[in-house]
Amino acid sequence: MGQRALGRIINVIPVATGKHVSLVGASGVTFICYEDGGAQSIVFKESVAGASEQALSVVDDLWASSGVGGVWTHETSDASAALANNSTVTKKDTTAFDCAAIYIGADQLSDGFDSVECTIDGAGLCIAIVHDLTVQRAPENLPASAV
Repeated sequence: MGQRALGRIINVIPVATGKHVSLVGASGVTFICYEDGGAQSIVFKESVAGASEQALSVVDDLWASSGVGGVWTHETSDASAALANNSTVTKKDTTAFDCAAIYIGADQLSDGFDSVECTIDGAGLCIAIVHDLTVQRAPENLPASAV
């Protein structure tokens, strides 16, 4: 069988909004958030295996795209994304850039915290890509990433 990323480099949570994504055994997670033709409010929290959650105040930029294969544009609080207290991202309604990609590194979590929660409002989609796995496994042997 050819090269594969699932289990070797990444794990994926297709419906990630409101789920605590474990970064135990991973270097980070990229959240892909999409809402067609509308503004998004995206809130980040950190937790200890889904408990003792608190605001995660590390988000200071994101990448935006059309969501249908368009180019990626770097955005900061000066662009179409307003970053409130660095734990909430308000993605404005910019149709050409309805998709946001936001990276959270395991090293950005507070001491003792191991999970990240990304919650989006409305009818948008949120996919979590957990990457740079420290232990490579066959896909069927991956541990559950949502706690």
